[in-house]
Amino acid sequence: MIRVGIYGATGYTGLELLKILKRRPDVKLMWLTSENSAGQTLADVFAVPWEDRLIPSEEADLGQVDVAFLALPHGASIPAVKKAYEAGVKVVDLSADFRLHDQAVYEKWYKTTHTAPELLPRAVYGLPELHRSAIREASLVANPGCYPTSVILGLYPLVKYGLLAEPYAIADSKSGVSGAGRKTALMYHFVEANDNFSPYNIGHVHRHVPEMEQELGAVAGQPLTITFSPHLLPVNQGILSTLYVRLKDPLTTDDLNALYRETYAGEPFMHILPPGKLATLRHVVNTNRVAISTTAIDQRGNAIIVACLDNLIKGASGAAVQNMNLMCGIEETAGLL
Repeated sequence: MIRVGIYGATGYTGLELLKILKRRPDVKLMWLTSENSAGQTLADVFAVPWEDRLIPSEEADLGQVDVAFLALPHGASIPAVKKAYEAGVKVVDLSADFRLHDQAVYEKWYKTTHTAPELLPRAVYGLPELHRSAIREASLVANPGCYPTSVILGLYPLVKYGLLAEPYAIADSKSGVSGAGRKTALMYHFVEANDNFSPYNIGHVHRHVPEMEQELGAVAGQPLTITFSPHLLPVNQGILSTLYVRLKDPLTTDDLNALYRETYAGEPFMHILPPGKLATLRHVVNTNRVAISTTAIDQRGNAIIVACLDNLIKGASGAAVQNMNLMCGIEETAGLL
């Protein structure tokens, strides 16, 4: 039995985490925290039949759990991660606080001081398709961001085999409104988002950019630049990233597709569509899958990769459970198929 505690259980990712874990007979939820809803039950906060009581984070007893999930905003995770790590609890942090290896890079992009820099070298970036072995041995896993998961996995085969004409790609991404969490902001109101389609933080300013460049640059063995254009899509959940690249040598669509199939062979959650089929949100929403389609464009080496996932599941809570499974030495797919 894996004993689990969740910090920040009343966000959208917290709810998806609960949905996954509550169908696991090998998992026991010991406590759930919420700063805004402490003293209430889950049924008071969500339309669910669960009467689990929510407590403030200071009442969370780390001695009761084997694994702690942190579904807290960036900055807020750091003290709880440090406390849990020092208590010998396995930690999966869904915030951005431990994804970036360089303290200065984190502080530049997140405009705050990192108060536990000594833990940064100990945190493993939690993308199993790239770091499975390290995750198995880790005590602290930094769960990837949703946009970066789509972009990194969409570009990884090309970067791994050195096929890009230059260390550069364009990522044109669209996310459902739940990607912003439950916070209130004008652009996420129904009247603003419905029947609309909005770019935001375009170019090289979104906080997920250094995460993409860190991981892909490590694979490439050199700095790699991403021009990133995120958009707010008027759907509840799902991410679709259209990736524009130029290859050193032209490949046919069949060859490009074969490369992706070979690279991701045996990966339980990677779905490479056959040539001529394009990835869509319906391939992935409410699953832990990533759907990828590949299209060669011309003899100059231009190509388009489309990568889709559910931002709340493979982009957050499903990936967190996948990481927990690896850390605990059990079947990676448990509770996720």
